[in-house]
Order: sequence, then structure tokens, then C-alpha cells
Amino acid sequence: MIPPAFDYARPTSVDEAVRALADGGEDAKVLAGGQSLLPLLRMRLAFPELVVDVGRVPGLSGVREDGDALVIGAMTTHHEVIGDPLVRRHAGLLAAATATVADPAVRHRGTLGGSLAHADPAGDLPAVVLAMDAELVAQGPGGKRTIPAREFFVDYLQSSLAPDELLTEVRVPKADGWGFHYEKFHRVAQSWAIVGVAALVRRDDGRIAEARVGLTNMGSTPLRAYASEEALAGAGDADAVARAAEEAADGTRPAQDTNASPEYRAHLARVLTRRAVLTAAGMG
Repeated sequence: MIPPAFDYARPTSVDEAVRALADGGEDAKVLAGGQSLLPLLRMRLAFPELVVDVGRVPGLSGVREDGDALVIGAMTTHHEVIGDPLVRRHAGLLAAATATVADPAVRHRGTLGGSLAHADPAGDLPAVVLAMDAELVAQGPGGKRTIPAREFFVDYLQSSLAPDELLTEVRVPKADGWGFHYEKFHRVAQSWAIVGVAALVRRDDGRIAEARVGLTNMGSTPLRAYASEEALAGAGDADAVARAAEEAADGTRPAQDTNASPEYRAHLARVLTRRAVLTAAGMG
């Protein structure tokens, strides 16, 4: 389909982009890699009056260290995230999950920030940054603010970004010494996950000392499986992990659609959590 008509701005600085968004208000949309917005435009599911293309804004891509965290520019492509040595060394879960996003063509164009700002609960990366306790940095007319991942996703395709704010970077705590795994179920290759599980596990003296579990497509936002995380503390064998995984769907509200029923999604969450945690803990 042909997208609706819109005005187009191509700023060359963050301040210029923020001014354009402020002028456009609720009717403005940011274009980063385009892999989320363009399909919505083509299907006429979005009707912006202004599209702000930030592709020429310098300083919004790349990875650097900042103490105990990695700072990843919002315009860093999925392909760059996957191959970056700092990400692979200190945030392996992010690299592993990003490698499962769509196909190589999408990964070369799509960006980390664009994926997160799109706030699709079926996307792979929102649950990952939630599990990693990441922070997202936005810049608006009043300056910068830092938003914890747990506060960033507010509803289906809705983030806590104000209309005049631009996501500029993602701060990911280093997970040195943690095991990790991203497990997802989808019917065909390169499609959205019916359910996905992002697991981080820290072991001590042969037992799980701490676990973090993020859930993809188990509600209107990405979720943490807090009941399973609590039950996993102290788990020392596969049976204990399996029992904790039975609580993965507690408190979730998975959708009913043509791919799966809520009951089937809850079943998948339990199965995939068991698999992901066992692999992350080196017990699988």
C-alpha cells in the first residue's frame, strides 16, 4: 500500500531533531533505521504529519565503556551490536538476542534504539534490556533524562518517551561472570516470537545465586518473570530449575491471536524459561 502523505525533516544535530519533534508534537514520528516505522506507514497503521529522519545526526551510534556500563548509541544497527567486541564481552545476552532479530537485511538497517522506542512486546530486544536492568537516555527541550527500562515500556507500542523527546543512547550494565541465553519460539524463521525468554544467571558454589528472566510477547509490554526469579535463587539442579520455571507465567496477560491462545503462550513461557535458565546456568 502507499503510505499517507507527510512532511519530512532531516536534521543534522540532536538539538535540531528535538526542535522538529517539538514543532510536530503528537503528529511527528522519528525515522531511524525504518524497519519498524515503514511497515506501519505502508499498512496505514500510522498517520504522522511529520517524519523526522535522524539518519544524518552525528554521535548517535557506536559503543563505549563508562565504568560498569556500556553506552550504546540509539542509532547503532543490530549488525553493529552483534559484532561489537565490547558488547560480546560484557553484554553477551544482548548480542545473542540481537542475532535472532529478523534477517540480515533488517539487521543491517534496523537500530537498537528504533527497536526499543517502537515498544513492541513481540520484539526481541525490549525483554532483553528489561532483564539486563538497562537504562535509556532521552533528550528533549529540557535536556537529558535517564529512564530505567522497567519504566520505559508503558503499553502496547507505547513508551514513556514524550512526543518532543529523542532516544539517544542505551546504558547496559556489564554482566561479566553471568551466564546468558535467549530462547524463543516462532512458527517460521525470521518471524516475530510467539514467546521469547531472555535469561541471565549468576552462579555461586554450584548453585544459582541470582537470576533475571525477561519475557517477550506475554503481555502488552515486555515483562520480568519475578516469581521465577525468586524461586530460582538457590537452585542447584535441573529439577529445581524446572519447578521455578513453572511460575514464569504468573502475573502475565498474554494475548489471544491467530498464532496462539493465552494458555498456550503460558505453557511456552514455562518451557522456554526452563530451557533458557538451564542453558544460561550451564546445566542444560
